[in-house]
Amino acid sequence: MSRYRPPAKPKSNYLTVEGEARLQAELEYLWRDERPRVTRSVSEAAALGDRSENAEYIYGKKRLREIDRRVRYLSKRLEAAVVVRRPPDDLNRVYFGAWVELEDADNGELREYRVVGPDEIGEAEGYISMDAPLGRSLLGKPLDAEVTVRTPEGSKHYIICAIRYQTD
Repeated sequence: MSRYRPPAKPKSNYLTVEGEARLQAELEYLWRDERPRVTRSVSEAAALGDRSENAEYIYGKKRLREIDRRVRYLSKRLEAAVVVRRPPDDLNRVYFGAWVELEDADNGELREYRVVGPDEIGEAEGYISMDAPLGRSLLGKPLDAEVTVRTPEGSKHYIICAIRYQTD
């Protein structure tokens, strides 16, 4: 068995205005607040002497590497991001940034989702990635369309009941 792993599929570069602001705020916090604080604690721990057995120094350096890795990632993602600032021309179809109300065709349950970029999922309840199976199947569909999504439990059928876009 080899250790080879195929490269990960590239993520979509789309962000909502809110998503861009959140990532920018996280980058600012890490760079202006968190990193200087951890750097100070590492230098204080280093001044205590033997670094090989100094847990504060070792874990502080590890935390600095984590912060630097996240700062690099956020900088690259924000640089390559395409921020969608206005709704599409056709408001009766599902596109990036849409709030979509779906009815489960099997039990009639209504759920609302927002189609966002992969960097924004987990930000709020009901956000789904445009790269997820449900997100991919919704994109471009009109109002009242039936959508089928394959899940591990089997196929799920949904009906698009409402589409809305956030307007400023």
